[in-house]
Amino acid sequence: MQLCEAFEVHRSSYKYWAKRSHKVDPRKIEEMTFVKSIHRESNGSAGARTLATISSARGHALSRYRDTGIMKRLGIVSCQLPKHAYRKAAQEHVEIGNHLNREFTVTEPNQVWCGDVTYIWAGNRWSYLAVVMDLFSRKPVGWATSHSPNSELTGKALGMAFEARGRPQDVMFHSDQGCHYTSRHYRQLLWRYQIKQSMSRRGNCWDNAPMERFFRSFKTEWMPSIGYRSFVEAKFAVNNYITGYYSRVRPHQHNGGLSPNESEQKYWINHKLVANIT
Repeated sequence: MQLCEAFEVHRSSYKYWAKRSHKVDPRKIEEMTFVKSIHRESNGSAGARTLATISSARGHALSRYRDTGIMKRLGIVSCQLPKHAYRKAAQEHVEIGNHLNREFTVTEPNQVWCGDVTYIWAGNRWSYLAVVMDLFSRKPVGWATSHSPNSELTGKALGMAFEARGRPQDVMFHSDQGCHYTSRHYRQLLWRYQIKQSMSRRGNCWDNAPMERFFRSFKTEWMPSIGYRSFVEAKFAVNNYITGYYSRVRPHQHNGGLSPNESEQKYWINHKLVANIT
């Protein structure tokens, strides 16, 4: 008891510690292993909420509070950054209006697409990524990488989306007012595909918030802080993130915790059921 007094530990606490079970709990080991594997699969990006959603969907019902405790014991943290404060501006394009007007919730796939371009450090220079996203499920349906942020890059992403989605009709495409979207080449491409164009107000990134959120997720969840060693490595990582983790695994709050692929699959199943009934 002299040691308890020396280290200022209560005697009852010492007795409780001495009588505790020294047996290894297999269930806790299994939970820790499972959480660690999901965290590794997310490239270190998943937090307690995301881990809880994925683990529950895979048959291991864990709350985000329990996941928080497991993450502390394992010494793992999410690499995502806090929210960024954007500056707002309001100046309409003289020819193309903001037809979407922040109506980001749509009722079916191929109703509204949005697009944007971001920069990626690859090798010893900047490379650029253009993405087209379907707002229904927040699924990227077209993308392209290049060393130049021009209309050829955005045109390739749009062409991929148009072909991959079966050349849909009555689609609206929304983007910012970058020159790669206002150029004659790109607007002619939209006219050829019979796609209606909509644009954000100049300098107002909130008008295209889903795309901003996607790029933020990619850079915080997947892209190394020092960039990629080569353009080929960057291109492979983009494809792996979009077609793998983001579309198939990552739960999205907009989809009620479902991944984009699961959200679209659920829509088409319900759509077929309604069609059979009618």
